[in-house]
Amino acid sequence: MFASSPLLRVLLLAACVLFLWALFANDTGAAGPERHYRVKPGDSLWSIAVAHVPGDPREGAWELERRNGLSSPMIEPGQVLVLP
Repeated sequence: MFASSPLLRVLLLAACVLFLWALFANDTGAAGPERHYRVKPGDSLWSIAVAHVPGDPREGAWELERRNGLSSPMIEPGQVLVLP
């Protein structure tokens, strides 16, 4: 009874298309290549965030720590960090 309604058929078809699109959607890689930074003597996460991460340096320093899997904000010269 309800399946014969044209509106219901269109809605079911749209829901199926949306589900399949979400299921098979891929990352386009539009973010660009990953950027790296080699830590120099005297650098801190804060100074790196100020120089290389747009926006609030507090969030930039936290994102550097998180992105690089650091357990503390301590970094060493020569260490290579992935920039957010």
